[in-house]
Amino acid sequence: MFYAIVTRLSRAQKQLIFSALDLLMIPVSLLAAVLLQASVSPSPDLLRGLAPILLILAVAGYGIGWWLGLPRIKLNAYETRGIVRTAGFAVAIGVLGFALDMLLGGGLPTGAYFIFTLLLLVSCATWRILLRQVTLGVYRRGENRMRVLVYGAGQTGQQLVAALRHDNAIHPVAFVDDNPTLQSQVVLGLRVHAATNIEDLVVGKAIDRVVLAMPSISQPAQARIAHRLRNIGCEVHALPSFAELVGKGELRRRVSPVSLDDLLGRNRLEKELPGVSHAYSGRRILVTGAGGSIGSELCRQLIACKPDCVVLVDHSEHALYNIEKELRDLAQGMQIVPVLGSVLNEQLMRDTLHDYGVEVVLHAAAYKHLPMVERNVISGLRNNVLGTRIMAEASRDAGVERFILVSTDKAVRPTNVMGASKRLAELVVQDLATRSLGTRFSMVRFGNVLGSSGSVIPLFEEQIARGGPVTLTDPKVTRYFMTISEAARLVLLAGSFSRGGDVFVLDMGEPVPIRKLARQMIEGAGYSVRDEANPNGDIEIQVTGLRPGEKLQEELLISADMLTTPHTKILRAQESYLSEFEMATALKDLRQAIEARDEEAARLVIGRWVERAELDEVAEG
Repeated sequence: MFYAIVTRLSRAQKQLIFSALDLLMIPVSLLAAVLLQASVSPSPDLLRGLAPILLILAVAGYGIGWWLGLPRIKLNAYETRGIVRTAGFAVAIGVLGFALDMLLGGGLPTGAYFIFTLLLLVSCATWRILLRQVTLGVYRRGENRMRVLVYGAGQTGQQLVAALRHDNAIHPVAFVDDNPTLQSQVVLGLRVHAATNIEDLVVGKAIDRVVLAMPSISQPAQARIAHRLRNIGCEVHALPSFAELVGKGELRRRVSPVSLDDLLGRNRLEKELPGVSHAYSGRRILVTGAGGSIGSELCRQLIACKPDCVVLVDHSEHALYNIEKELRDLAQGMQIVPVLGSVLNEQLMRDTLHDYGVEVVLHAAAYKHLPMVERNVISGLRNNVLGTRIMAEASRDAGVERFILVSTDKAVRPTNVMGASKRLAELVVQDLATRSLGTRFSMVRFGNVLGSSGSVIPLFEEQIARGGPVTLTDPKVTRYFMTISEAARLVLLAGSFSRGGDVFVLDMGEPVPIRKLARQMIEGAGYSVRDEANPNGDIEIQVTGLRPGEKLQEELLISADMLTTPHTKILRAQESYLSEFEMATALKDLRQAIEARDEEAARLVIGRWVERAELDEVAEG
């Protein structure tokens, strides 16, 4: 109730209250001065003599107070300037009272008016200070204030607490500091605790946020502390020094973008790749995995080709919603059809191809995270191999003109389940291509894509942001890289070249050493690498060892035989494939292993048939 009354008062009402309190202090202070003056007896005659003086002082005090601006000083701003004006008010009233006493014969000695002046100054300043604390308490009880724990009781931490005390929405609760000489002390009225007690403080004092006020330590060290504290269940923020905030020194960026040209070791190809509008303009196109990194970029570039209809297929509701929303903002009169479902749902895929008269299929749906597929063999093989078979056969039966499989360099001499599943998917498409009279099947194989989900770039960025270490599986690991836009343009362009059964490969230049990439990203973010040569560096590159099935170097070709295409950066690989009987046997064995959820049998199937295809390739070579 009191909170509602206080907050509803207008500025004019508050100023009148302040003036009334100042005027009330005049008789209170004068009577107190009389009582404190030992030579004066507070008789009724004396009080009657003082009555006209008090009346005149009240009227004069009101005018003097407004002239000095005392009622207009906000309680929060009542500091040195306010006290000086209050002193001026008290002296003016004291001098006026003494003059009136001399004229009207009030009977008080000079010393009484000196005491009166001092008491008036103290009382007028005191009620403001007390009222300020009461008002702040009222406001703070009426608001849901954020409770803050300040990590660092040094100069920056003290400045932060002093500033926060002027904010009604934030309540600094305590300090935490690693310096044992500060622990258990009281700084600015707040107790300093040891860092080991943070978890208990957060729970016991209902802390909402921890603020790191330690700008003297390095950014990676702050990031490591912040990462550790986030596990205790509250927000953590780092604060630069106030000198840095106003421009003294340079505010270091947490993570800055690294030049793609530096990462790739070559010029990007976007400007070298011609447009592909002629192959997709006015067509009805279906994209599987449309919500993924490659699938979504394919959709964006297709929209620029002005197709008649784009059908988006994805089993992730969130991903499908995002890409559909984005494309609807870009599409102008084009039909955008979201289809929520898996490529393993054969009837749904056949109905979708038929209902929308699809002419081109871009099959980008796949489980591609190597460690994840290695731990979920059955799901990975079912989606990547059987899903591709279902989609390719449905496309052939629906009379689709072109079917383009998005593949990967990990399909070349695979040492892991994900790569083997993609190679078997390629063999499925190659097999269908040999017997297809209408649909032209092709595959596009390329290396790692910068910025895609699972890419090493966002992983390194995340590790750098939390202060390291940056993890590297092996110092000798190299990978081919390309941008998402390059990859999507390549898929669309190569698909337009297809004559049936083609495996297209991009000339991706030289492979990039991942250790070099990690160092570039650390240094590009403004940090130094901590190693034997620089033990005081910011972020360490930590070698964790190759993961199961991971290669040191990826390859793009099974054989060295290559044919040219209409574009010099896109080559056509000449690779053998399984016979129709062999492919049927491989798929039968794989289905049996998947239905029995026998991972060992599934690994044996893909190992045998993928190896068989590679042996045929070697024999032919």
